[in-house]
This record gives sequence, C-alpha cells and structure tokens, in this order.
Amino acid sequence: MRVYRGRGATVAADRAASERVVETVAADRDPAVRVWRPSRHVAFGRRDATEPGYEAARSAARDRGFPPVEREVGGRAVAYTGSTVAFARVVPIDDPRSGLGDRYDAATADLQEALAALGVDAVEGEPPDAFCPGSHSLQTADGAHKFVGLAQRVYSDVAAVAGVLPVADHDAIAGVLAPVYDALGVPFDPVTVGSVARAGSDPDPDPDRVLEHVESALVGDRPTTVRSVDATE
Repeated sequence: MRVYRGRGATVAADRAASERVVETVAADRDPAVRVWRPSRHVAFGRRDATEPGYEAARSAARDRGFPPVEREVGGRAVAYTGSTVAFARVVPIDDPRSGLGDRYDAATADLQEALAALGVDAVEGEPPDAFCPGSHSLQTADGAHKFVGLAQRVYSDVAAVAGVLPVADHDAIAGVLAPVYDALGVPFDPVTVGSVARAGSDPDPDPDRVLEHVESALVGDRPTTVRSVDATE
C-alpha cells in the first residue's frame, strides 16, 4: 500500500494531487492512503451549486477568510481550517456495483479505532441539522456532536472512501458554516459541530498526532511505501 503525505501549495494543487493518487491506483492496482491537513477553505458540493443562494454562500465563506472551492462530488459544504484532518483510502475494484457498504463499514471501524487511541468514544450516526449531513458519520456517544463525515466515490475501477475530522477547530468551522448554510437554505445547528478536542479528554490535541493515528488505522498491518503527494507516478 502506498501512503501519500503532505499537501499541495494551493487548494487547487492539493486537489490535483488527490486526483493523481486515484489515477495511480487505477493504473497499478496498488491501494493507497492519504491523510493530510488541507489549507483553509470551504469546499462546496455539487448540490450546493444548484441552490439559489450559492453565490451568497460563497461570499459568506470568502468574507470570513475561507476561499470557496467547488468539488465534483455531491454533499454539502465542508470547511477546513488548516488543522482539520482530511483522509482518503483509495482501493482498486473489479465491480463498481458491489462492495459499497463493506468499504464504508471498514473505514468506519478503522476511524473508531484511531479515535479510541486518542481517547474518543465514537459511535455511528449524527445529530439533527449537522454539518455535511449524510448516512455515514461518527458522533459522540451522547449524540450531541458530529465530528467525522464520510463519503465514497466509485469509479469504474477504483473506489475512494474519504472524509473530514475536525481536531480542535469546531468553533471556527461552525462560525463559517452557519452563514454559508443559511445562504444555501440548509438546516444547520452550529452547536452540533464536534471535534477530537470536544469529544475527548485532551482540550488541545496535536493535529499531527491525530493525523498519525488516522493514517495508521487506515493502513492497518499492510506493508507500505511512503511518498510525497508530488510523487504520484
């Protein structure tokens, strides 16, 4: 398994690096994991771009120091502060019609393992009106805060399970997503935004330590080759 580390110099370069990882897995059939901290921005989903308030939402993000970016997949807006951890596991597949649930289940279990090592009890589900609402999320045991969102993109020969994990930046994320979701007309309760800091015993967790635990759990016991995101050939 290849492990890609680092991030691009710009949001556009970073996204291109992730796309190259997918292309490389499709070409050589060797699975890959990438865990990193994207630069500060708000990533809007395809559904967001169809809303009447989309331009107002982009302006709301920009006014708060979060460059707006549109991603190709669906879902709702997600904010990254620079310490927010993003993750992706990309695997070759033979049949795009099968394995969807198994890949979600495996990633969910691995993330629960990583979070347990950080002192966080994560259970499946999300509170009402959570950020980037979806069927595959992790929340605190009391159901008050969501702190992991998962999505999956399936190609003809590759599947990528990816997601976002706030570390200690729940207030900053809630602060920018509140006006963004309001402009989009999407129900959102800022109080539901969780993080490793909010869910665990450490009020100031090290983002790099969180990153390392997530990477380790997604890799498992597979032998690895570590590469920079700039070396995806």
